Amino acid sequence: MNRTDRAVGAVVGSAVGDALGAPFEFGAAGVFTERFPDGVGTMCGGGGWDPGEATDDTQMAVLVGESLLERAGLDLPDIFDRFRRWAAGDPKDIGLQTEDVLTSGEPWDLAAALHFQINGRAAGNGSLMRATPPAVHFARAGRTPTMDAARRIAALTHGDRAAWEGTAVFHELVRIALDGGDPLAAVPETLAEVHADHRARWAVVLAPDWHPDDATEFNGAVWPCLGTALWALRTTRTYESALAAAVDVGGDTDTVAAVTGGLAGAVYGADAIPERWTRPLHVPLPGSGGRVLRAAELASLARKLNGDEAPAVDSNPWTDPKATHKG
Repeated sequence: MNRTDRAVGAVVGSAVGDALGAPFEFGAAGVFTERFPDGVGTMCGGGGWDPGEATDDTQMAVLVGESLLERAGLDLPDIFDRFRRWAAGDPKDIGLQTEDVLTSGEPWDLAAALHFQINGRAAGNGSLMRATPPAVHFARAGRTPTMDAARRIAALTHGDRAAWEGTAVFHELVRIALDGGDPLAAVPETLAEVHADHRARWAVVLAPDWHPDDATEFNGAVWPCLGTALWALRTTRTYESALAAAVDVGGDTDTVAAVTGGLAGAVYGADAIPERWTRPLHVPLPGSGGRVLRAAELASLARKLNGDEAPAVDSNPWTDPKATHKG
């Protein structure tokens, strides 16, 4: 498996997790396996989502990725403007905190900080859900640049440093996976790079013996969201089973599965994502004139973020003409 396989696996894998988890959002634990006793399931739709339809998680992730490519690097005002146009496009779903920040009328460099100053809480998982494309883009730059970029992008909508640090950890673990390393083994050295005021709390939820039942907040918060993603990766052996485990926890299932899917996709690669999940996958982009991206477009985005040349069109949208894709 090469780096491109892993990059495509991460970006497409996150979108698949988002769409797989969306119909189960705010459900109880165990609902996924009740629906699919085989333990893996299909894109079923429900809760206002069509089968395979990605939510705001992937929509915002795409906006970040496209900005990085079109602006040839990190242009924070441009990302914020894209977010605002998207929010004005009446998306089906948008986080309350994110909506408040993007519709406040405040400038890009003050909106999230002012929201946090007024509300005192801003550690939702909304900055984590959109982090896979920039994690792929900045991975080649190394640990410090990718973690710094994660914090800066997170801060556009989340004023609480806890969200910045969680997103930075995710960036670094994806970087390790893209290099062919074990992200679980890299947790201790990654925690050493977390801001000292937040390191102890992150160490608890990322510990090898942590379980989602140990969470002290709803998994819409950044800590249990990332903790559950690592738990799902740690306790399973395939991309499919990791996603199923994440969704079966219940709660904020689309985001938890999107984060799990990004990390598991980087570990297992594009070929591990079943076609029954990728075939119906689609990402509507509110505020963009009706654009809808599918798996092939997401794979192309991933390759570009990874620094690859855009490949010629062929029968395999994933990696190269010689690859095989499991159904």
